[in-house]
Amino acid sequence: MAGVSLREVVDDDIEVFFADQQDPVAARMAAVAPREREAFLAHWTRVRADPSNIMRTVVAGDAVAGNMVSWDQAGERLVGYWIGRDHWGRGVATAALRQFLDLLPAGPVHAYVATANTGSIRVLHKCGFHLAGPPVTAGDGIEEVHFVRD
Repeated sequence: MAGVSLREVVDDDIEVFFADQQDPVAARMAAVAPREREAFLAHWTRVRADPSNIMRTVVAGDAVAGNMVSWDQAGERLVGYWIGRDHWGRGVATAALRQFLDLLPAGPVHAYVATANTGSIRVLHKCGFHLAGPPVTAGDGIEEVHFVRD
């Protein structure tokens, strides 16, 4: 999609990210409980303070559309993203993830997604990820699938 770009995360973006994750439809789709304001701000403070994390704000046209984040966990490079519902179904996530992957270190990239999040699963497939195993149910009762991009 034309008009999708990535830029460094700035303080004002965090308010947009907070509002997006409060959307009950989006939270249900992602199978993630929305955080209260203080917990959300504390989370982003930690994410931004860790120099091994890579994060970008997704911009669609002139609007902040979401974020992309990558981090190391248990020896794996993971990627996660959140796109505001106003931008769903327009190719924003796919265009942004393709750009974001170019910023990551060489090597496999992993993603875990709720099996009910069919939109995110389509984005991962379009960006070259493949299933790395059967669905598993995490301790929180959410069924997830593991994807990897070599």
